[in-house]
Amino acid sequence: MLRFMPVGDSMTIGSAGEHTWRYRMWQHLCTAYGGPFTLVGPREALHDPSADAPTSYAYADPDFPRAHLAGWGEGWHHMTPLIGDAVRSCRPDVLLVSLGLIDLGFYTNAEQTAGNVRAFVAEARAARPRVRIAVMPVIRNIRVEADTSFADQVARFNELLGKTVADLDEPRSPLLLVPPPRSYDCHTDTYDGTHPNETGEHKIAAAFAEALWREWELGGPYGVA
Repeated sequence: MLRFMPVGDSMTIGSAGEHTWRYRMWQHLCTAYGGPFTLVGPREALHDPSADAPTSYAYADPDFPRAHLAGWGEGWHHMTPLIGDAVRSCRPDVLLVSLGLIDLGFYTNAEQTAGNVRAFVAEARAARPRVRIAVMPVIRNIRVEADTSFADQVARFNELLGKTVADLDEPRSPLLLVPPPRSYDCHTDTYDGTHPNETGEHKIAAAFAEALWREWELGGPYGVA
């Protein structure tokens, strides 16, 4: 049984009434991966906007393994202290990580965030030495277009992330830098400039799926984008 753990921020946890890109990824793997698999993680809920808390289970389609490690307003800064225990308890084989926007917006600069990436990888490997980690760069959102200093930090972090992944990659526990979602547009693939709508969910899932297939021969081409 291959275990995938989605790790992310508000774009990964999703809100009440959504499918989430996690669901789209599960759908893809059901047809493209030729063996038993599941999604794992210590959490299952969606974010409930009315309560401003992760208390909703109102998925658009709840019939899938909903486990994850994601949180609204959480980034590398928040997940690094949690990842060791999560990996030990849930025993994922592959981490699907999409983090960084919240860090750069509120907590850490590009260099500090890259330092948290290194600590995250170290904690995950200490808990499971052969874990594979696929990491997506920060996806452009509407703030990038409006705030040049923030845009510079995003660009700098994505550059440092590429170098960090290259530095830390090793055969026993490979790291993979996932190319940004193809043709992703924060004006048409989100509902508010940041959080993915249906097309955005598919494009994020497709980016992970294509990278896993091409680099690690897991699954196959994504069918919808």
